[in-house]
Amino acid sequence: METLSKPTAVIDLASLRHGCAQCSLRQLCLPAGIGATDLQQLDEIVKRRRPVERGELLFRAGDRLGAVYVARNGAFKTVSTSEEGDTQVVGFHIAGELIGLDALGEGVHRCDAVALTSANVCEVPFEQLTAVAAQVPGLQQQLMRVIGHSMSRDQDHLQMLVRRQANERIALFLVGLCERLRNIGESATQFRLPMSREDIAHFLGLALETVSRGFSRLQDDGVIAVVGRKVEILDAAELQRLAQGGELPCPVKRGATG
Repeated sequence: METLSKPTAVIDLASLRHGCAQCSLRQLCLPAGIGATDLQQLDEIVKRRRPVERGELLFRAGDRLGAVYVARNGAFKTVSTSEEGDTQVVGFHIAGELIGLDALGEGVHRCDAVALTSANVCEVPFEQLTAVAAQVPGLQQQLMRVIGHSMSRDQDHLQMLVRRQANERIALFLVGLCERLRNIGESATQFRLPMSREDIAHFLGLALETVSRGFSRLQDDGVIAVVGRKVEILDAAELQRLAQGGELPCPVKRGATG
């Protein structure tokens, strides 16, 4: 009896050839002026350039550090779970940002990395990356710069969590996201949030209802406009003032006369 063979996977040659040289995020990942030979070395160690579905994990807490990842598009969150089962969103990662640096200290990941949207990622074996970085002028400094940016984001997160007022935390979150979008050439005034309100609440250490009320208040005060996950920054200066600890204006009572 004749058996049916499994269908052959279709390989997108154009996608496979779209390496570092053509990548729109090259200026974020690589030092300026890197030579063609050095660039080819990097292209050769990128293990996979693959699509990732929403909800898919890049790694789990407890996995050993085998690779770091760069999202070419899409977004991810990193989530830590306590022994009691409580979850904390410890970071969000957009295009061009390295994912997996949490394992640099002990060689083991301390959190899960979950895709917030459909995405495409470059997977770079860490040992090979460090070996190439030792040979390529400027790449090691670039890696240090990227790691430094990651540490700065962690520090920004801590600053959000110590702010007493919920409006400060939300404003800081939006200001930081705007800056990161600007760095990758995206609009910093009109964008779609890849994360849910619940994810934001877990990231900021607030109740979901508090985050929802905070967004509504910012909209009522004309600072932002929100439709679902679509956000438009209407008053960037006021958002920055709130992020620096400024008080929200007192709501105007309906029917009040001057």
